Amino acid sequence: MRFDVKAITAQQGVTAFALEAADDAAARREVKARGFVLLNVAPARSPLWHRERFPLLLFSQELTALLDAGLGLLEALQALAERHQQGAARDTLRQVLDHLQEGHALSVALERCPQAFPPLYVATVRASERTGDLSRALARFVAYQAQMEALRAKLVTSSIYPLLLLFVGGAVTLFLLAFVVPKFAAIYADLGREQPLTSRLLMEFGSLLNAHGTMLALAALAALAVGVHALFNPQLRERLLRRLANVPGIGERLRIVQLTRLYRTAGMLLRGGIPAVQALGMVGELLPAALRGELAGALREIREGKPLSGALESHALTTPVAIRMLRVGERTGDMGTMMERIAAFHDDEVTHWVDRSTRLFEPLLMVVIGLVIGVIVMALYMPIFELAGSLQ
Repeated sequence: MRFDVKAITAQQGVTAFALEAADDAAARREVKARGFVLLNVAPARSPLWHRERFPLLLFSQELTALLDAGLGLLEALQALAERHQQGAARDTLRQVLDHLQEGHALSVALERCPQAFPPLYVATVRASERTGDLSRALARFVAYQAQMEALRAKLVTSSIYPLLLLFVGGAVTLFLLAFVVPKFAAIYADLGREQPLTSRLLMEFGSLLNAHGTMLALAALAALAVGVHALFNPQLRERLLRRLANVPGIGERLRIVQLTRLYRTAGMLLRGGIPAVQALGMVGELLPAALRGELAGALREIREGKPLSGALESHALTTPVAIRMLRVGERTGDMGTMMERIAAFHDDEVTHWVDRSTRLFEPLLMVVIGLVIGVIVMALYMPIFELAGSLQ
C-alpha cells in the first residue's frame, strides 16, 4: 500500500515523499528507521487523480547519456537535479543525492525511494555495481521499457477503432430509441390503428427510455465510473484477467502475453548478471496470481537441481517454441539472450494475432451495428407500410 509522508530531515528540512508499506504502522516504522522526524502519514490518493510520477525512463536515458559523455555518477545526478527545478523528479533526485553523500551505494539510494524506482530497476543497478558497467545496464533497462511500451501501445491502438465503433453505434441507437421512436409512437397513437408486435414493443421501449432518460444517464455514468475504477484496482483487474483466461482463444493469447513479459524481464535481469533463481523470483511480482503460483513451484524445483527449462515446462510456463529455445540457451550458457529472443518471437506472434483479430472483428462489429439500426428503422416504418397497403 502506498502512503504520502511528510517528515523533517537533517539535510532538507521539511520534505514530502511517497512510501510503500503494508499498513500505517509499518509506514511509521520505516520513516523512523530512516532517521526522519515524522510529521504526517496518510494513504496516498489515487494516481488517476493525483500525484506526479517520476519520469523513470527519461531519467535513465539522460543519466546514460551523461555517463557516456564522461561525467562521474555524482556529477551527473547533480546536473539532473539542477535541471529539474520542481516536482517529483526534483524531490526524488535530492533524496538520492543525500543518500549517496552519506556514503551509500547507488542501489541502496534508489531502494530508499520506492515510489520512483521499482525493485527491477534497483536490482539492475545493483548487478551493474558488481561489474562496474552502470551505463550499459541502464541502456538495457531503457530498451526493455521501450519494448514493453511498444507492445502496450500496439494493443491500445488496435482497440481504439472497435471502441470508437461501439461508442458511435451505441450513441446512434440510443438517439433513435430515446428521441425518434417516441415521436413515431405519438403519431401512431393518433392514428388509432393496431400496430405489429415488433413495432409495439419498440414503441413501448422507446417511451420508457424517454420517460426515464435522466435516471438511465446517471446509471450509465455510474457504470462508467465503476469501469474506470476497475481498471485502476489491482484486485478487480486480477479477477477480470482470470475470467478472460477462461475464454477460448483469448485465454491462450493472454497467457502468451504474460509469458512474454516473464521471459523479457528475466532475460534483461540475467544479462545484467543477476542469478537465475533471483531473477525469476523478482519477475513473479509482475505476473497474475495463477502464474505466480506456478513460478514459485518451478523455482523450488530449480533450487533442488532441476534444469530451468524442465522446471518451467513442468509448471506450464513454456510454449513449444520456448522450451526448445530454452534448451539451446542451457547448452550455450547464454540464457539471458535466449529468453529475450523468445520474448521477441512471441511479441511478433501476438502482434500478428491482434492484427488478424481486429481485421475480422471490425467488419463483424459494423455488421452487427448496422443490423441493430436496420431493425429499429424497419420496426418504425412497418405500420406505415401496412397503412399504405390497406389504402391500396
